[in-house]
Amino acid sequence: MESVLRRDRLLVITGLSVVIALCWGYLLVEAASMARVGTMLMPMSLAPWTLAEAGLMLVMWVVMMAAMMLPSAAPMILLHVTISRRCRARGQGALTSGIFASGYLVIWVLFSVLAVALQYALERVALLSPMMTMTSLIAAGVVLIGAGIYQWTPLKYACLRHCRSPLDFMLTQWRKGAGGAFMMGLRHGMYCVGCCWVLMLLLFVGGVMNLVWIAGLALWVLVEKLAPAGHWLGRGLGVVLVGWGGATLWVALPW
Repeated sequence: MESVLRRDRLLVITGLSVVIALCWGYLLVEAASMARVGTMLMPMSLAPWTLAEAGLMLVMWVVMMAAMMLPSAAPMILLHVTISRRCRARGQGALTSGIFASGYLVIWVLFSVLAVALQYALERVALLSPMMTMTSLIAAGVVLIGAGIYQWTPLKYACLRHCRSPLDFMLTQWRKGAGGAFMMGLRHGMYCVGCCWVLMLLLFVGGVMNLVWIAGLALWVLVEKLAPAGHWLGRGLGVVLVGWGGATLWVALPW
């Protein structure tokens, strides 16, 4: 059994690594294209997007969310592999960890749909530059302060607690079968979105395709979820964001 578990975990780690590497490779290509021509593959103008342009933007967001969030979800997925394999060995079901991961990603696809809609709205009111960065320091300051305040809310803490406790999540949320695994993935994805959605909005402040900003946020999510004092570090970040946002507003407002 231990040999089989090691093999399963190795396969999952390899699969996740390949997916994450492909996602980051896609982002590198898109960022290089954007830097070279000064825009994405689609025209970023005040003209309404075509359906194809909206679809390409959705693909970009989905890939970006997968690149940023799968590393921090890996411990939960690996634990699901272990429990699912042991259940299968006792004749209590099939190995359904891939379905669990799919449910998790579905939630981030839904988040990406909302992010694309928000991006379109910001562009239509001229609050987003062709480089997909906020053009208003006041708006950027408000987003920074809002993100900082959210770091201290009970909802943030509750969602982060579930993300930081894979074993507790599995013990309380375990469901049998493929449908159960998918529902577990959906639920974990909802906790993850509840924990990180405001941080993802900071992409509009630093640049939606700013790779340094993307990598920094992905690393922070990883630290928040896996570091021993991650919840306190998250609150510390909240203080920093509020101060940063306040300083941005101080510069922007006509005193």
